[in-house]
Amino acid sequence: MTASKSSRARNARIAGQASSTRASSTSASSTSASSTKAGAAKGGAAVKNGSTARNGGATGNGQARTAAVRNGAVPRPARGAQTPVIVADSPQRGPAVWLQVATFVLALAGLGVSIYLTIAHFTESTLAGCSESGLVNCTKVTTSPQSYVFGIPVAVLGLAFYLFAVAIMSPWAWQATRREIHLLRIASMVVGIGFVLYLIYAELFIIGSICLYCTSVHAITFLLFVLTAIAAAAWGLVPGAAWKSRPARQSD
Repeated sequence: MTASKSSRARNARIAGQASSTRASSTSASSTSASSTKAGAAKGGAAVKNGSTARNGGATGNGQARTAAVRNGAVPRPARGAQTPVIVADSPQRGPAVWLQVATFVLALAGLGVSIYLTIAHFTESTLAGCSESGLVNCTKVTTSPQSYVFGIPVAVLGLAFYLFAVAIMSPWAWQATRREIHLLRIASMVVGIGFVLYLIYAELFIIGSICLYCTSVHAITFLLFVLTAIAAAAWGLVPGAAWKSRPARQSD
């Protein structure tokens, strides 16, 4: 009886120790699992926070650089294609330079001859180098009734015409942008060539003689008329204004 009780007590102690061991093992496993889960959670949060920080930093840096480029603080990167550059043409102001110079020189020459004819008319002096007989007879022409138009000496009319021609044929007048100046030039040349045709008719068919100085003025007037017509045909009625209307072009 006593031996049986002792055996049962010993078995109970052994069972209690085994149960305590299992409980300790279970508790340790639970603690280890909890620790592992907590570490994983912390690690995940750290990784997530680190990734977010890196992404946020990169985004912020990109926005800051873009703003700096826009403000001009950071130069833009070079590209393969060059930026188009606006290149303005330097168009000719008015007709060709040779025409401007030629008309101005011719007008000065006509003015010089007209001054000499006017002086000879009022001083009644003989024109130098001009014969007084035959077809070429300057004195017969300059003293004829046809040497006056409306009571005004033709020499004085020629002087007034070429004073105006020097101004209207100057390069400054050719380069003017006012339409009236160019129309006035054309009108004056039409009137001038018409008057020249009348004088040539009077010399050949009424007086029967010609004057070399008068003929030189007629030739100069004809050349000015032709050059003015060429300028109007090639560069328009207002050649001085055409250069301003030409737009600038872009170089490739």
